[in-house]
Amino acid sequence: MTKIVFMGTPAFSVPVLEGLLAENYEIAAVVTQPDRPVGRKKTITPTPVKAAAVKQGLLVLQPEKINGSPEMEKIAQLAPDLIITAAFGQFLPEKLLQIPRLGAVNVHASLLPKYRGGAPVHYAIMNGEKETGVTIMEMIKKMDAGGIYSQRSIPITKQDDVGTMFEKLSLVGKELLLETLPQIINGEIAPNPQNEAEVTFSPNITREQEAIDWSKTAEDVDNQVRGMHPWPIAFTTYEGIRWKIFKTELTAETTTAEPGTIVLRTKKDLQIACGNGSVLAIHELQPAGKAKQAVQAFLNGSGKQVTEGQKVK
Repeated sequence: MTKIVFMGTPAFSVPVLEGLLAENYEIAAVVTQPDRPVGRKKTITPTPVKAAAVKQGLLVLQPEKINGSPEMEKIAQLAPDLIITAAFGQFLPEKLLQIPRLGAVNVHASLLPKYRGGAPVHYAIMNGEKETGVTIMEMIKKMDAGGIYSQRSIPITKQDDVGTMFEKLSLVGKELLLETLPQIINGEIAPNPQNEAEVTFSPNITREQEAIDWSKTAEDVDNQVRGMHPWPIAFTTYEGIRWKIFKTELTAETTTAEPGTIVLRTKKDLQIACGNGSVLAIHELQPAGKAKQAVQAFLNGSGKQVTEGQKVK
């Protein structure tokens, strides 16, 4: 039986782990990020992968930093045949990659060589891609640069956001890994090198990237909102008050108003002028210090003073 050390952290990783267990692979240990404070009350919370692993009675390791840690030494002692990662969240040192007999395999949520890095799904949506997918790849010292074993693509719809795409991609990743893994173990498949001329990157989202630039087209702003939902959330400001924007919708309207101008206030939305005369409707937002709410509730409450002709920035 192939002995595996599985490394993952968010909900995306859980179906992959559960799929390996369902196929009776031996999971010698599960490595995940440390418990972190979550929510306004800062409640210390285990990662989704830890919760799933504990439920299955698996050994859980939680290094603050894997390189040179006691947990890394424990992995070496376990002598796994294979390391499998799926959104673990830390860079793996070359010394760790050399431990397993069959190497290390990553389930990466993009169609490599596009979108190497920590936020591939965010960038695919923000950049208006029509599709994305999952790559099963060998892990080498250079981040997300290893050879490709297999790939599978799925469409990105205008209704999708990061949350829905992660749910879809986690299932695709599970299925593709389980199809590819026997070929890797049996030496029936070799990784194909990536085309370096086609490489693009998806570094972690910065605070500056979260701010909406209303001079962009309505489609671009809508892509940004969906590409940052449910985290980290795009925002704008109105009279110095930050609004987190959770849900928007493209309209067929056009305007000559300056970008950022509120061109229409209805019972159900606020319509904002964007670049090239396009107009975007805001449906759900969260003003600073308030709860997330539908625009209708906002306009009937703390947003009563918001009127057409005013601007967001």
